[in-house]
Amino acid sequence: MNDRPLHEAQNPDLPRSLVALRRAARRAREIAVQTDTELVVVRNGVIQYIRPEVTGGAPSLREPPADYESGQ
Repeated sequence: MNDRPLHEAQNPDLPRSLVALRRAARRAREIAVQTDTELVVVRNGVIQYIRPEVTGGAPSLREPPADYESGQ
């Protein structure tokens, strides 16, 4: 493994993989809100369970829903 930025990768799929991972993470958050389940994340080597917040009677996140059309 090396420390070069992804945009310098020889394989064109590598930089796109980061976009796909971010899109998958947004979708996981949306599903967690819809199903009222916890997200499992690792931060600084510590496993954390994050419960979606419910405000105004409907589940919500602190970020907008994913924009699947733009690919970001």
